[in-house]
Amino acid sequence: MTQAPTAAKNSRRRHDREIIALALPAFGALVAEPLFVMVDSAVIGHLGTPQLAGLGIAAALLMTAVSVFVFLAYATTAAVARRVGAGDLQAAIRQGMDGIWLALLLGAAVIAVVLPAAPWLVDLFGASDTAAPYAITYLRISSLGIPAMLVVLAATGVLRGLQDTKTPLYVAVGGFTANAALNVGLVYGAGLGIAGSAWGTVIAQCGMAAAYLAVVVRGARKHGASLRPDAAGIRACAQAGAPLLVRTLSLRAVLMIATAVAARLGDADVAAHQILLSLWSLLAFALDAIAIAGQAIIGRYLGADDAKGAQEACRRMVQWGIVSGVVLGVLVAVSRPLFIPLFTSDEVVRDALLPALLVVAVSQPISGIVFVLDGVLMGAGDGPYLAWAMLATLAVFTPVALLVPVLGGGLTALWWAMTLMMAVRMVTLWLRARSGRWIVTGATR
Repeated sequence: MTQAPTAAKNSRRRHDREIIALALPAFGALVAEPLFVMVDSAVIGHLGTPQLAGLGIAAALLMTAVSVFVFLAYATTAAVARRVGAGDLQAAIRQGMDGIWLALLLGAAVIAVVLPAAPWLVDLFGASDTAAPYAITYLRISSLGIPAMLVVLAATGVLRGLQDTKTPLYVAVGGFTANAALNVGLVYGAGLGIAGSAWGTVIAQCGMAAAYLAVVVRGARKHGASLRPDAAGIRACAQAGAPLLVRTLSLRAVLMIATAVAARLGDADVAAHQILLSLWSLLAFALDAIAIAGQAIIGRYLGADDAKGAQEACRRMVQWGIVSGVVLGVLVAVSRPLFIPLFTSDEVVRDALLPALLVVAVSQPISGIVFVLDGVLMGAGDGPYLAWAMLATLAVFTPVALLVPVLGGGLTALWWAMTLMMAVRMVTLWLRARSGRWIVTGATR
């Protein structure tokens, strides 16, 4: 009678250990990423307002250019993890190298577009005459580091697929430290101004890429995997990543529409909205860490032909997502009096923030489920479904969000629309997870 409950308890403990071992370092690496821009902002902020404004525009463009290619990490994690589960480390690393070569090709293409188009892109963002020259300078120099940034994404996916999230944490911390030192040294020590900050970031990103490549090359030599580019493998990586690119672009469209609607509500509302987005993104890092663990664990189980293990891991991670969402929601609700004064002293902005923060708090358990199931389906290589589900979500969210100012709704109404968006995602992902159609075992999907 006691054997079944004991076996279930042991299974949960095993999954818990795996999730914690992968999620905690992943969270640290995720948090380190936005610190690059924060360091640049802190250093450049002392040069003057036009320089800081220029950085803000250039950084937004760079982050957009890089974030749309996040599929390099997601798709590579799933593909490598499957081969790890199948016990073929040589093929796993070969798959990872295909992702890295794809990253280099995409990076070169982005540079070819950004360098000549930098003035037009900056103007498109409405930069002032004083800020535009600084934005163009920073954008052009920093774009040279985009191939390295994309290699970091792909190589991170390789290591996650190999069930290693500690190395990405170490590399991220080292990159952040180097970036901070280089920024101070080049901006003030060498007197290069905003150009020095851009070069510091490029050097730090190249250093991170080199560190990752050293680890991957060492693994390739150990297991006899080829390092040469393979056209068929690169093409397969691109095909696997295309649906995730559609998913990411749809999600970016949701965020852009939300910001555009907030701008129509007034200055106070759009200011409060930006604060809420910053908090929402920070909370997303915590939940995304569990999703990253899900990608690696699910891919490994499916590669090992262990459908039951994949289902059990999925259920346990959903439980983790719900609990994490509840905890984060309570923290947001309780810390409101402390959080709001950190960002604004404007009473109008504070009044707009207060009720909207409660909506963010309430939505966290939903977000917890969404992030986990997103990671599970990515780990299963179920990209086409994720793309269609996100497009459907965008189709539901867009008219609802656009009706907010028409019907006289404020920021709180907009964030209820954001909560609706997450609820739609939760339903579509839950239906897919429940159907079991995502469970396709084997070294490849």
